Amino acid sequence: MDLSDEGEALERAWVELANNVAGILHGCRDASPVAERFVRAGWRSSSSSWYGYEVGTSWCEVELDRVDGPDVLLNGVVAPHRFDDLAALLNRFGLTYTLELHHGNGTLIREIRP
Repeated sequence: MDLSDEGEALERAWVELANNVAGILHGCRDASPVAERFVRAGWRSSSSSWYGYEVGTSWCEVELDRVDGPDVLLNGVVAPHRFDDLAALLNRFGLTYTLELHHGNGTLIREIRP
């Protein structure tokens, strides 16, 4: 199941934060199975477009969007101190990815390419 409203809402401290996390999930032709993994991890998930999903928890909220080709884009907000937790979750899901953390002005702070 790729939809769930059971997870926690994004904490107020992060709601007003500009998008600061972006990534590519390599080799994922569809966002649905990725959203399903987040739901199994206790996150909430909703449909955001024909093929996209918004997944979130108290410290992160991201859009998962299918693009032409074999990848899914990930972008949204993460509590900066939880950036490594997001990467660890993607590792636990067995995904190959590139993940970037940006400052509010768009400056790249960190990049993870496992």
